Amino acid sequence: MELRNRNTGAVITESEFRSLHKNTSFPAQIRYEEWGYDIVFEGPQVSGNRYQFSQRSGVEQVNGKWYTKYVLGPIFTNRPATDTEPAMSAAEQEAAYKAQKDAEQAKNVRADRNKRIAECDWTQLPDAPVDAAVWATYRQALRDISKQDGFPWEVTWPEV
Repeated sequence: MELRNRNTGAVITESEFRSLHKNTSFPAQIRYEEWGYDIVFEGPQVSGNRYQFSQRSGVEQVNGKWYTKYVLGPIFTNRPATDTEPAMSAAEQEAAYKAQKDAEQAKNVRADRNKRIAECDWTQLPDAPVDAAVWATYRQALRDISKQDGFPWEVTWPEV
């Protein structure tokens, strides 16, 4: 549970509140408002696309109660140059982030594909009791998975 200090606006956890008052014996039900705090309720998270996620952005008051506030992230801002890094615009950072996420997704899909190929390696043995041509076609379709439109986010897995 989180609490918001009415005077400072600081948000702390219940355990931090108890640490601030180490030598106080609290009843089972603490009336935080008597200590100058309001309870912070969990606010609704927002949903985005494959590149976005819900991230906390402070608290907000709605109808007299305090709630955690969520926004879609990551949030990119223009970054000035430093001694170790060149300047980067928000658009450049976003493009790099999306490229990284695409590469991670492609790596995961290829790992899944490689597992599926390995699981049917036995079908290509000369004495396998299956139609080797059908399985060879399936295995080739698996190898061609990265050529599909929408790869790596939209993949249609072949079937035997």
